[in-house]
Amino acid sequence: RVVVHGGRTGCAAGSVSEPTDIVISLERMNAIEEVDSIGHAVVVQAGVILEALQSRVAEDDLFLPLDLGARGSCTVGGNIATNAGGVNVIRYGMVRNLVLGLEIVLPDGGVISSMKRMLKDNSGYDLKQLFIGSEGTLGVVTRAILKLEPAFSRRDTALAAVASFKDVTRLLSLSKSRLGASLTSYELMWGDYYRAVTTGLGVRSPVDATHEFYVLIETESCDGEAGRDIFMELLEKAISDGLIKDGVFAQSEQERREIWRIRDDFEPILREKPVYLFDVSMPIQTMDRYIDTVRRGLASVSRDAILHVFGHIGDGNLHLFVHPGAGEIASGGETRKRVEACVYEPLREIEGSVSAEHGIGREKKRWLSVSRSANEIAMMKTLKRSIDPKNILNPGVVFDL
Repeated sequence: RVVVHGGRTGCAAGSVSEPTDIVISLERMNAIEEVDSIGHAVVVQAGVILEALQSRVAEDDLFLPLDLGARGSCTVGGNIATNAGGVNVIRYGMVRNLVLGLEIVLPDGGVISSMKRMLKDNSGYDLKQLFIGSEGTLGVVTRAILKLEPAFSRRDTALAAVASFKDVTRLLSLSKSRLGASLTSYELMWGDYYRAVTTGLGVRSPVDATHEFYVLIETESCDGEAGRDIFMELLEKAISDGLIKDGVFAQSEQERREIWRIRDDFEPILREKPVYLFDVSMPIQTMDRYIDTVRRGLASVSRDAILHVFGHIGDGNLHLFVHPGAGEIASGGETRKRVEACVYEPLREIEGSVSAEHGIGREKKRWLSVSRSANEIAMMKTLKRSIDPKNILNPGVVFDL
């Protein structure tokens, strides 16, 4: 078996290796080969750390739209292999939307090099799309060309307390209509998550901490003060309409970072073991009902079960942290299976996905049928057998052959 390693920040056991495996690490392939300031593109090797790439292109007044919490250790190749998402998907889309060209080494040692910079190339099959999100099962990404955007001159951030999920969705619609393309992030934290993080971090809550929901809204624009004024008008409208019950507008970069820390730093939730992390997606209008269903299911598993929820609601992605309860530790794997059923089974009815952005890896493959039909899975296996007939590259990831 050949197992591919990037930054090893994945959350689906996709890079787990055994002593008998051959591990291919891309960490030394870390060159940023070229920044094209005219074509707004960058040529990179797969082992480049995301944060290093963000910093480098910023020197040329350019901006890489991809951003996620693991930016300081995840690699571009791993981001491509898992089709990473992050906090800017609502405006820029997933990694798939940012890739112009790829170089891939196939299981037989052959190389496919499609390092082209055109936005338009309709010459036959777009082969690079096969490898984006394939989790290292079809080939090893070694180089890439990524799209860049002009650097924005202004970033504005607000944290709003909201009373109901209905108002959360109304505020989202209002934000989209008033802010347009400048809206980059619309992050939602359930009240239990918000209180657990702020208390655990010892952070003073910038707003009243007793509400049901907390929304982080962020915009990026090149309009200077005009962009800020439009954002403030949105907030004033939302307050007058009763959608926002309490809120704060970041007046400095430090205040912005403090707001994002509440959203990003969930270390307090991880302190008490065991804790299970889930990454799911669904139509936004089904989220509230889905979370209620999960809560009821978890209560049947353990009366001590605790659920914390946050997510990129603007693109339909939720992250769930489940503490099954101290009394459940002894039952080990059986408890985990029951918890997984509580989280994944309700997704069938609402046509959701068991993986919004983390991938399937080895951890979720028994639940793949929740999101993919038998015909889709059969086609995936056909592609795998065609490209990797000896099944040597990341075998056992996504599905078993």
